Amino acid sequence: MEFTAIDYTIFTLLLVLSLAIGLFYALSGGRQRTVQEFLLANRSMGFLPVALSLLATFQSAVAILGVPAEIYRFGTEYWFLGCSYFLGLLIPAHVFIPVFYRLQITSTYEYLELRFNKTVRIFGTVTFIFQMVIYMGVVLYAPALALNAVTGFDLWSAVLTIGLVCTLYTTLGGLKAVIWTDVFQTLVMFAGQLAVIVVGAQRVGGMARVWRVAEQEGKISGIDLNPDPYVRHTFWTLAFGGVFMMLSLYGVNQAQVQRYLSSRNERQAVLSCYAVFPCQQIVLCLSCLTGLVMFVYDREHPLVTGVSSDQLVLYFVMDVLKDLPGLPGLFVACLFSGSLSTISSAFNSLATVTMEDLVRPHCPGLSESRATQFSKLLALGYGLLCLGMAYLSSKLGPVLQAAISIFGMVGGPLLGLFCLGMFFPCANPAGAIVGLLAGLAMAFWVGIGSLVSSMGAAGGAPAANSTAPSPDANLTATLAATLLTPTAAPQSPTGLQKFYSLSYMWYSAHNSTTVIVVGLLVSLLTGPTKGTAVDPRTIYPVLPRLLCCLPPKWRRWLGCGVPLPAQAAGRPELTVTEKGPRVPNGVAADVVPRAEEEQGYVRTAGPPAYALQETSF
Repeated sequence: MEFTAIDYTIFTLLLVLSLAIGLFYALSGGRQRTVQEFLLANRSMGFLPVALSLLATFQSAVAILGVPAEIYRFGTEYWFLGCSYFLGLLIPAHVFIPVFYRLQITSTYEYLELRFNKTVRIFGTVTFIFQMVIYMGVVLYAPALALNAVTGFDLWSAVLTIGLVCTLYTTLGGLKAVIWTDVFQTLVMFAGQLAVIVVGAQRVGGMARVWRVAEQEGKISGIDLNPDPYVRHTFWTLAFGGVFMMLSLYGVNQAQVQRYLSSRNERQAVLSCYAVFPCQQIVLCLSCLTGLVMFVYDREHPLVTGVSSDQLVLYFVMDVLKDLPGLPGLFVACLFSGSLSTISSAFNSLATVTMEDLVRPHCPGLSESRATQFSKLLALGYGLLCLGMAYLSSKLGPVLQAAISIFGMVGGPLLGLFCLGMFFPCANPAGAIVGLLAGLAMAFWVGIGSLVSSMGAAGGAPAANSTAPSPDANLTATLAATLLTPTAAPQSPTGLQKFYSLSYMWYSAHNSTTVIVVGLLVSLLTGPTKGTAVDPRTIYPVLPRLLCCLPPKWRRWLGCGVPLPAQAAGRPELTVTEKGPRVPNGVAADVVPRAEEEQGYVRTAGPPAYALQETSF
């Protein structure tokens, strides 16, 4: 179908308003003149905009197309993923956020230097940059390609327009502009999905009939309690394997942590994690209901055949909304809002880690104004790189399947690295580096092995839980299938094929566990870190807190000798420094501290010299 002038107007309005928000924050307030304002919104954000921004970053165009396609093909089993949101958001709220926020770091990977050393920090930073650079071009190009195939919407006009608008408002307005455009784009996404559900359900006799027909056709799934980790979707796979996936996104991912750190205080950061929980449930429900409505609509008004399931979502939307001018444009705006929010988060987080982890440590004399200008140039540079990666995506062909898979492979090992540092005081830098490399090796082995196994099954069904579709799949189907793996179950595999058929929902758990186990073994073999040499602020004492009724002596033993918060507060002379003198009261002698009294922390600038300050933590 062809777009009308009203549809193009609504789509253009999305871009204009997004750009206007960026210009507003570029010309108001502090005008993005400091690094803290540009990268952390001056730590002034309330919990609600932060929560909606967290949601928008998670809800990419891939999910808008992929989840309804999953429900259409396999039923509502995927809906149980919502059970994982509880622990997947509760743990970040009460474990990761307090540690990160009270350290007053800007980049998540600063934590790794505080806990281990600079080398571990560089390893973590480079891994994250590699992950995001590969991903951001694909997430821009693939939805545009699907839209072009279905609607005739010009491919490169869409890619260039979205990429340039996103680059401009991110570069001009900083994180505050990114967060507020995310809020606006989240509302657009809600409106677009709701319009499709309401109109589609009305055309097939109402939502009650949709549910009744779906139930009759076996699309309403019951609770499958099969504990087999090789079964693609079961209750345990989704509800518990999904927790590790959520932790890799909401616990340690720079794009999300940066939003927590932009909150005006720790309480607001924790509230943002609570507030995103019902929002996530609503989004999941809307996507699943879209899939059910599409299934019933397709039975009564057959759609095109021989296309990928994600393209079928677009055909369904355009067919349902074709008689309502403006609504197809609203859904396109909804789709590209998902892309905008995800890409802008990538630009900003990449600029942050590059500035804080790679530039500033090597340029300690960099002035605030120069650092701010350089941060803006980094955001601009990553925006242009995104367009280059989008062009490269169009040339990759089958290799693109592996490129997309990389994004999912890296999250688990990074989660394992942070958990190793935060929960195991005995872990040392050598264990952290070897553990991360082992986790990445395991992730690439399983992920690419599954991909190659799937592609090698000539004429057959892909591997049961493969992260890749068949070689002749449409590019966008590749993206959706990689992240959501809507594949059919084949014959029971054996040997390495069995290993490669591990459910993709367990990938984060499997890879993060590899990092922890290998990291602990190497640490024990090379000499574990002594508890007295660990900064207590970088540790979350899991066992001492879970077993708080034990005698203090036992709790100290469980904490590997690291002072518990109450004990640390009574030891203001304790310092943990990599460089610089041991100083009283936790303030480095050669730097000017920045402190917020109500949080009880001191964050120092300059060379890495970290010390313990009396703290309520």
